[in-house]
Amino acid sequence: MGSAAAHRGDTTQAVRHDRANHLWLERIVRSQRDGLSCLPFHLGLDERSYAELIRTHFPELAGQTSASLGSLAHECSELREDLLEMRRDEWEELRVLLLDGRRGDDPEELWMASIVAAACLGGDHLWRDLGLESRETLRVLLMHNFPHLAERNVKNMRWKKFFYKQLCEQDGGYVCRSPSCEQCPSHHDCFGAEI
Repeated sequence: MGSAAAHRGDTTQAVRHDRANHLWLERIVRSQRDGLSCLPFHLGLDERSYAELIRTHFPELAGQTSASLGSLAHECSELREDLLEMRRDEWEELRVLLLDGRRGDDPEELWMASIVAAACLGGDHLWRDLGLESRETLRVLLMHNFPHLAERNVKNMRWKKFFYKQLCEQDGGYVCRSPSCEQCPSHHDCFGAEI
């Protein structure tokens, strides 16, 4: 886990298509290990998928467990796993939404959908909950993996708000009371700058 681009946090630059997910995953794993994301140790993946991701991209981490990171990191990871389990249905809906919009040519999109869905359950901006360096990095990641969904965010709505709005619209229900986003008194909550 040591590419120069990832250490600089430079994952928004154009990268080869076949290396893009590796760089994002490297950043996400490092951020999780450093306590800079809301993700549990397995990143929202089941044990088999997590082991495959590590074996494929980061074999040097194959023996690492959450307990090996120290007691506080282990406790935080266990708590995050418990919270994810309590919201498993919501996670699954988000995962399906992402997969329905996937590019469709990369099995790593399955991993990324699970990871992004898990991060959606965090309390901060999605890019921060993933441990990414910026909203722009997140946008590029989403356009790369889930272009059919991401390109529908034409008004640059905050990603979590956008995903949940998509889920509401799929089910025919609406969380918002305003007839349109432009008339909503909470417009800034969905479209304001993320700092």
